[in-house]
Amino acid sequence: MRLLVLLFALAMPLVAWMSQVGAFGPDNATVSGRYPTLLVAAGYAFSIWGLIFLLDLVYAVWQVTGRRRDDRMLGRIAPATAIGFALTAAWMPLFSHGLFWLCLLVIFGALACLAWAALRLSAATPAEGSRLWAWLPLSLHAGWLSLAAFLNLAQAALAYGWVRADAQLGPSLLLFAAAAALLLELNRRMRGNAAYAAAALWGLVAVWVEQSRSAMPGAATAAAVALAIGLGLLLQSVWLYRRHPRRAWTPDARSLP
Repeated sequence: MRLLVLLFALAMPLVAWMSQVGAFGPDNATVSGRYPTLLVAAGYAFSIWGLIFLLDLVYAVWQVTGRRRDDRMLGRIAPATAIGFALTAAWMPLFSHGLFWLCLLVIFGALACLAWAALRLSAATPAEGSRLWAWLPLSLHAGWLSLAAFLNLAQAALAYGWVRADAQLGPSLLLFAAAAALLLELNRRMRGNAAYAAAALWGLVAVWVEQSRSAMPGAATAAAVALAIGLGLLLQSVWLYRRHPRRAWTPDARSLP
C-alpha cells in the first residue's frame, strides 16, 4: 500500500499536466468558465495545487524510505491516502469531460479520505511516529478540498439546471454555510490545524477577490460571506491554538530525514 501512495502521488501532477495540455479535452479553466458561480475563486488560487502535489510527492517518497517503513501510523493511513491521491488524479479528466455528477462523488470521496488521514495525524502523539512530512501535505490537501468540493458542487448545480444562472444567491448561501460548518468542525477536531486552515483561507480570500469584481447578481454578498467565513476560521484557529498549545508542525527526532 505504501508503494501505491507513491504511485498515485506521481500520477497527480502527471495527470494535471496532461489535463492542462488538453489531453482529455478542454482544460479545467475552460470548463469552469462555462459555469460561473458565486463560489468560484480567482484563477490564481488554483496554483496551490502545485505546492500540494510537490509536498504530496515528498511525503510519498519519504514514507517508503528509512525507518518510516516501520511506522505504524503511516501504515494505518496509507490506504486512505492512496485512495485520496487516486481520486484527486481521477477528478481532472472527469471534469474535462463534464461528468459533474461523477466529479462530485470523486472529490467528496477524496476529501473524506484525506481529511480522515489529517485527523489521525493531528491526534497522533510523538510516540506514534512522525508529524511534519506527513501532517503538512495531507492537511494542506484536505484543507483545499474542503472548499473545492463545494465549488464543484455549485458548478454541478448550475450545469444540471438545479439552480438558475440569475438566481444563485440563495443556494450559494446554503453551500457557504455547509462549507463553513465542515471547515470549522474539522479544524476544531484537529485542535487548530494551521496547514488545513491556511489552505482553506487561501481559497476563501480568492473567492472574495473574484466575487468582489464580479457583476453577477449577489456577487457582493457572496464576497462578504466568503470573507466572513475566512475571518471566522482564522479566529477559531488562533483560539484553538491558545487553548491547546502544541506544535503539530514540529517533528520529533524520528521525523527527520
